[in-house]
Amino acid sequence: MLMKDGIVSKVKQIIDDSFDVTDITDVPNIDDTRLTFGNKGLRFEATTLFIDMRGSTAVLNNHNRTTVAKIHKAYFHTIVTIAKNLGGEVRSFNGDGMLVFFQGTSKVTLSNAVEAAMKMKWMLSSSDSEVKKKMEKYSTVDFGIGIDDGKILCAKVGIAGADNRDLVWIGNAVNKSVKVGDMLHGNIGISSYVYSNLLDRVKYYTEKDIWGHEVQKDMWQSAYFEYNGKQELYYFTTYHWVVS
Repeated sequence: MLMKDGIVSKVKQIIDDSFDVTDITDVPNIDDTRLTFGNKGLRFEATTLFIDMRGSTAVLNNHNRTTVAKIHKAYFHTIVTIAKNLGGEVRSFNGDGMLVFFQGTSKVTLSNAVEAAMKMKWMLSSSDSEVKKKMEKYSTVDFGIGIDDGKILCAKVGIAGADNRDLVWIGNAVNKSVKVGDMLHGNIGISSYVYSNLLDRVKYYTEKDIWGHEVQKDMWQSAYFEYNGKQELYYFTTYHWVVS
């Protein structure tokens, strides 16, 4: 069969056949046997954290390739370690960006995702962080973090062979987290749904008023961003969480 005929035949099959979706309670990976190149997908609910490193082109132009590799390795190691420690499943290493899924939709999983983001922020940007000090030997790391929650469809794409396949992650939670993260520099943004369901530990800080009474203060500020042609409310913070 000619290559063209093979492609056309497969595309017709993909477009014309029905799509089988299975609801699951875990985050799939590339070796998940429930996923095939046929019209099958796995749907799960999770809080999605997207983090993206900025200015990598400038870093590449200012340093040799081995130095850039060191920066990326240090950056990704920091993010993955913090995410895994709080129950996140890291997926989709795309250039300078990364998706982390915190499976479930409880206030605990939502808040764990935000705590992870705050710890990433401290590690990458605090003047007290040894990681920041080490990375600044070569370059200051600029980044943005976006978080949303919702159902996500995962499907396998490509063709057979370890180097010819990948997973796609489809859903508003992914798109919104990327959109919000792309707007920010060194800060964290969350959807209004995430904000409304946070535990107090990642929503408020405590300070004393002029009479010495402890009062709660909101760590988040509201703003709007455009999504799907509409203005949507989101919240952002400059606060971090110290990693001990």
